[in-house]
Amino acid sequence: MPEKAAEKIILGIDPGTTVMGYGVLNISGSAMKLTTLGVLKLSKYNSHPMRLRKIFERTLALVEQYKPDELSIEAPFYGKNVQSMLKLGRAQGVAMAAALYRDIPIFEYSPLQIKKSITGNGNASKEQVAAMLKNLLHFTSNPETLDATDGLAAAVCHYFKRNKSSAGKSYSGWKNFLSENPDRVL
Repeated sequence: MPEKAAEKIILGIDPGTTVMGYGVLNISGSAMKLTTLGVLKLSKYNSHPMRLRKIFERTLALVEQYKPDELSIEAPFYGKNVQSMLKLGRAQGVAMAAALYRDIPIFEYSPLQIKKSITGNGNASKEQVAAMLKNLLHFTSNPETLDATDGLAAAVCHYFKRNKSSAGKSYSGWKNFLSENPDRVL
């Protein structure tokens, strides 16, 4: 039986140099409630240092507004383009620095871990993750971009991992996953 979680707020971030997605999750007992989700659009800034500054400022503003107990952030995935990975790593780093500036503990999860914790499938699409989050958190509005639900997914993943509700389990397929998780059926 999963431990009962204390009241807490988790800020989830999907870092990016063009769009940063975020979601804030309120945990009360074992219940999750969506507080907010959104994106920071960075394409209007021409220089990479200015984009990094805006990521830092927005993350710090989210920390000051919602006072999260923990930050869950998506780790950069390993790709072939070294320059893109470097830029993404910097974006992640400044978001982490903003949380550290306010003494917020940071937890990092790979995209595969996040997708698997939400849908049971590490290769799920962004749309599948968003649909599952809508079902779990009972919201109906569509976010501006799927980067917002990716940020929220990082927060939900952290909640699941910290409460061991799905950690360490393996499933032989969708049928098995759904039979053990009926609350996740759309």
